[in-house]
Amino acid sequence: MQTIKLKNKPYLLNGYSIVGPMEGKGPLKDYFDYILKDDTLKEKTFEKSERKLLQDIIVGAIDKANLKVSDIDFFFGGDLLNQIVSSSYTARELELPFIGLYSACATMAESIALASIFVDNGLANNVVAGTCTHFSSAERQYRFPLELGNQRPPTAQWTITGGGASVISNNPSNIRVVAVTFGRVVDFGIGDVNNMGAAMAPAACDTIREHMKNVGRSSSDYDLILTGDLGKLGSEILIDLMEREKFILGKNYSDCGCMMYDKTERVFMGGSGAGCSASVLNSYILKKLSAGEFKRVLLVSTGALMSTTTSQQGDTIPGIAHAVELEYVGNKPVNKSVTFAKGEKKDG
Repeated sequence: MQTIKLKNKPYLLNGYSIVGPMEGKGPLKDYFDYILKDDTLKEKTFEKSERKLLQDIIVGAIDKANLKVSDIDFFFGGDLLNQIVSSSYTARELELPFIGLYSACATMAESIALASIFVDNGLANNVVAGTCTHFSSAERQYRFPLELGNQRPPTAQWTITGGGASVISNNPSNIRVVAVTFGRVVDFGIGDVNNMGAAMAPAACDTIREHMKNVGRSSSDYDLILTGDLGKLGSEILIDLMEREKFILGKNYSDCGCMMYDKTERVFMGGSGAGCSASVLNSYILKKLSAGEFKRVLLVSTGALMSTTTSQQGDTIPGIAHAVELEYVGNKPVNKSVTFAKGEKKDG
């Protein structure tokens, strides 16, 4: 089975999120820990801005969990830049044992899943898992330099500036990780890099179906089933694919990319990027779970496993999706404010 049911159900101790100015204007603005006023973070390049962003996220998550960096046994993380340099250089600065991961925009769920397995099996007490993206660095690597002003097709999405991190621990909190499902690579035959929602939807369908079969639940058992960044078109395709599998996604289904922006922002199909599910999970979702407003949530982070090299060779875009099931257990939550990021402060 692709699903691992965790025997000890480790706790998600706390989470932390930062987003950019544009994301901070959206529907979830009151849930993020920090909204940056300057998305350069006073760095000379966008790539260094992304690196600094992730450093602030990881340190913020650790502090918000009432821990010190020295209390963390491992850092699980990755990002979208070549050779996951944002994560690697963050690990260098914090001097943490580092397990670098890459599942494109599915990296948040992958990192939480592996961190939970480590804690569940007594291999670690406290593990931090996180990722982020930066719109400008992603554009430069995957598409076109911003100064070219290229037009976007209607199927395109907007890579968010932001991210999040979670601390997985054996210390009690309101939220436990119940089960994780590692997805298979599924290729729908989509070759358009501006239509990644369609490329990822079949992988999301495959993972959700397998997870529900393996844990013996239906979609109605969840307060929320949340995909990572399929966007509007990808979400519609997923709903259709799930209906063919006799699984109905109702009003309890949503997508992080659709939740990130409002209708006034020209983002076409919605948000995308590894930081999309990371920031939504570690803000809105954790606060709803911690308060008991959600009892059970299935996070399914989605990723398009393409690169500039495969695009130049005319390859199609494989998709991947990893799932993490979270449940509310009613212990007293850890909840505090932090002061690490540069920008507008939000209550933690």
